[in-house]
Amino acid sequence: MSPYRQHARATPDADVGRAVPLDRRRFLIVLGGAAAWATLEPHLAWARKLPRPLPLQPWALPADPPANPNELARSLIGAAVLAPSHWNSQPWRMEVDGNAIRLVADPQRALPVTDPDRCSMMVSLGAALENMLVAMRAYGLRPTVGYFPRGESRGIVAEVTWSGGDLRRDRELFAAIPNRRTNRREYDGRGIFMQNRAALTAQIPEDVRLHWMDDREQVRSIADLAHDATHAQVRDPQAQAERMAWMRFGDDEARRRGDGVTVDALELGGPARWLAGRYFNPRSLFIRLGAGSAAKQARESIRSAGALALLCAPQRQAAACLTAGQAYQRFALKATQLGIAHQPINAPIEVERFRGDLERSFGAVGEHPLMLVRLGHAKRPPPSARRGVALVASFRNT
Repeated sequence: MSPYRQHARATPDADVGRAVPLDRRRFLIVLGGAAAWATLEPHLAWARKLPRPLPLQPWALPADPPANPNELARSLIGAAVLAPSHWNSQPWRMEVDGNAIRLVADPQRALPVTDPDRCSMMVSLGAALENMLVAMRAYGLRPTVGYFPRGESRGIVAEVTWSGGDLRRDRELFAAIPNRRTNRREYDGRGIFMQNRAALTAQIPEDVRLHWMDDREQVRSIADLAHDATHAQVRDPQAQAERMAWMRFGDDEARRRGDGVTVDALELGGPARWLAGRYFNPRSLFIRLGAGSAAKQARESIRSAGALALLCAPQRQAAACLTAGQAYQRFALKATQLGIAHQPINAPIEVERFRGDLERSFGAVGEHPLMLVRLGHAKRPPPSARRGVALVASFRNT
């Protein structure tokens, strides 16, 4: 072996333990690294403390039923959480126990000022229930529903069980679930064809009453009523504080919290959109301007509608509100399938002193109005955030 090769192998061992001289270049590199670490370390620590993004529910559903029972339950709950709810509050929880899913009201997501009897909460829960039932039928399952199995005061509003082997039904409504939107945009004024109105009416059961309005003068009268009711609601400090708690000031906040309605989705115009944090803060001096802007938007949105629909029930009780929510969801899914935009208008029902005028305008005296809906045609808006199945469901082994 040559002396050169012996020297080459011995060199690394000879360097072990030898001090490396710190010349000017190495000194500057070490100094720069230390300065960068001192600058970034607090920010890195802050970033580590940030909450993880919430698992949001995608606006898509499996076309075919998953073979795994747990995945099937997740798909059914995934359909349920895509239902609409008042201010996108999503007042539901689900409990999975074998081939049973219990739909539970979440009182922490109630709106006690604007919805003191929780009728709107029950409407939202009914919509979630109907989405679940539509998904079951589309998957070839045969659902059985037990309403309020432990009484209305225990929180469980429905228990759904299912068996297999049925024909696949409601597939068109099922396909509409990921496409349905609450559309607050201005509509183009076109009316609703009679055959489409008949198809929508066919979704409403006998125990829920549906009243239509398309006369332009009558529609303008309801628009003025909605203007006054919205103005009164925004000027009510308690009601507005509750509403503002569900406003989201940007898509990032909506995704971070997984609920609520963004300012952009409210379709407000001008300064009310840019300064919403001040315009709609009940403690702000700008609240008067916010009330005027919201009231004007409510009036103009109804004036642009092609038709209005009022859903009523003989009594304003929890079971009736739940059933109305199911009926509305089938109505909304059919409207989505037909390409008809729709939006519930809540203020004339929530502000009690305007309710009587609403009933008289629709010829519904003696009935209890549960939902006022405007219908028409407009470009579909983007979807709102929904909390994922992992956040709303619990699974139990039987």
